[in-house]
Amino acid sequence: MPCPGCRRSSRGSDDGCADIGMRGSSQATPLQGRLLSVADLPAGWSAVPVNPKITSTSPCLSSVSASPTGLTHATAAFVEGTSIPAFAEALTSGPQAQQQWRSLNQALARCRTATIAIAGDKDGVTIQPRLVLITGYGGTMESWDRRFVDALAEHHRVVIFDNAGIGGTRALPGPLSIDAMANQTSALIGALGLGRPDVLGWSMGSMIAQALAVLHPGQVNRLILCASYPGNGRTVRPSQQAINALNSGDQQKVMAVLFPAGQTAAQYTYIEATSSYPAAPAAPADIVTAQGHAVDQWWAGTDPAGQHAANIAVPTLIADGTADQLDPLANSHTLARLIPGAKLTLYPDAGHAFLFQDQAAFVPLIESFLG
Repeated sequence: MPCPGCRRSSRGSDDGCADIGMRGSSQATPLQGRLLSVADLPAGWSAVPVNPKITSTSPCLSSVSASPTGLTHATAAFVEGTSIPAFAEALTSGPQAQQQWRSLNQALARCRTATIAIAGDKDGVTIQPRLVLITGYGGTMESWDRRFVDALAEHHRVVIFDNAGIGGTRALPGPLSIDAMANQTSALIGALGLGRPDVLGWSMGSMIAQALAVLHPGQVNRLILCASYPGNGRTVRPSQQAINALNSGDQQKVMAVLFPAGQTAAQYTYIEATSSYPAAPAAPADIVTAQGHAVDQWWAGTDPAGQHAANIAVPTLIADGTADQLDPLANSHTLARLIPGAKLTLYPDAGHAFLFQDQAAFVPLIESFLG
């Protein structure tokens, strides 16, 4: 896995399969496909029921029934051997237990704070908001500067994943498109029960993020588009020289188009940050080629979702560097006019990787925008 506190898992479903990582306050976040039960306790541990009373929830969880018919709620202390209780949990039994806790999880995804009453005792709960990061052309999870991810994980549950056909993520049938990758991202959000997360996309990932907001508006809370492009056919394309450098496989040439000339310190810092991950396979050449065709469709205005940026109704932040060689500055201005109410922030003497070069300023802006 790319960084401490992350776990990599291949999760398959009828809708999609993705290689993912989750970060949040430096805590490992294992994926659970079912509810835990007493049978899952380690040897020597037991669950001792305490104060078996009905549990109620309020206020932002008022849409969740506090005590459906047939459900019993209790507080239990989990102990090892004869030691004092190590921690306590709320236990629910009954024919609708799974459904109720699924509804509760979906409700929690829509609020930031809540009050939960268990056995008559009220406790305040702060819910860590979800933030999904979508990487760009030819990128992997290891393309994210780990300092950037760690900073965001201080206040968010951060989810990073590999796009279609990369790492353990299932390749998609037929010609690859931005819309298809957006649909797969939607399936991932649903499979992980993320509800309505905030979404940040970088470069091609920002096109996927736009398509996600158009095709699945109920799954996006706020949208951050980094080094993005309009999909209405009015994209100003980068020079062929810049594209060739990005595709060269030569690290020096790649860094030269991600960062402006004279920003060698930012280049070296980024290389050091991404090199600290455990080794991971690069994106397969055929997948990168397919991504290139998908990007061309978006730039040409032939991608269906790309033509409907004006339908994006969620708060949107657009950001880029003024010296971006891979994304001419005019594209950010065009996109800011297309998306209603979008905010535009530009960083001087910064390039396509401005979010890493200027993360000291950009991360606080993200925090402020996400509230």
